[in-house]
Amino acid sequence: METYLETTHDVYKEAAENPQVGLCCTTTPIWQLPGLDIPKRMQEMNYGCGSTVNPRDLVNNPSILYVGVGGGMELLQFSYFSRKTGGVIGLDVVDEMLEASKQNFKEAEELNPWFKSEFVDLRKGDALNLPIENESVDVAAQNCLFNIFTKADLKKALEEMYRVLKPHGRLVLSDPVTEDPMPENLKNDERLRALCLSGSLPLKEYIQMITDVGFGTVEIRAKRPYRILDPEHYDTDKNIFIESVEVCAIKDPMPADGPCVFTGKTAIYYGSEEYFDDEKGHVLMPNQPLAVCDKTAGALGDLGRKDIFISDSTYFYDGGGCC
Repeated sequence: METYLETTHDVYKEAAENPQVGLCCTTTPIWQLPGLDIPKRMQEMNYGCGSTVNPRDLVNNPSILYVGVGGGMELLQFSYFSRKTGGVIGLDVVDEMLEASKQNFKEAEELNPWFKSEFVDLRKGDALNLPIENESVDVAAQNCLFNIFTKADLKKALEEMYRVLKPHGRLVLSDPVTEDPMPENLKNDERLRALCLSGSLPLKEYIQMITDVGFGTVEIRAKRPYRILDPEHYDTDKNIFIESVEVCAIKDPMPADGPCVFTGKTAIYYGSEEYFDDEKGHVLMPNQPLAVCDKTAGALGDLGRKDIFISDSTYFYDGGGCC
């Protein structure tokens, strides 16, 4: 095992034995769902930077894989949508974290009459070599784990997620990103990497790594301020602004002209005709916004029409788009 992964193991062993509320700072409010009561300790051990739970991904009683269990909060949330034995698989390399989650699920059973611990299959497993069969899960997720990896290991982790997903399955991720240069000394700081900070990549590079392993559709669902690495507290000569992103990568076939990446761009036609048809599958009705992928936004912009408006990226996409 590489030394930075050993450091990561030690950090989260301690976090399992002694919950550390400030270890991560989730930027997404905790889902408030009817009949779902989350134990306090489980919330304190929610070591993520966003959320990977979205009802849009969880229809038809899916099979779900979650890597890096934390205190089990998102496993419990996923179980809310997949109430079957072993419907949610939770993997972690830290024995103490698996045990802590197991105990948290016992408390969750007492608080939630619908929930049974058997809904969650806790296993010891490595994100770089998933003990899961090919094309066997509908949804795979990780929250503030892949940011820990070096680029070489991140590529392996993404390839493994792609392997285990069924065709059209969804990989839901939440990770920190930064557009500011990350100094090499911080990149090589094993504890900062374990804390999911110094491994932050620029968003474009992060997306590129996702599409390079084969995901044909990528949705940027949220992007929010997260942390500042400042000269007073970190070995840097200027502030480094870190954001958290929530991303869904779909195992769709790769289009011949490249992946469809939705970053929250919208096209609006405001001409005098009944509609505008680009004859490539995109029909714009007058003053009816249509979410489009970046590729389509670029193609529409290249037409040079004065009656089509293309918005900037909002980094918020909630479905219903066209590419």
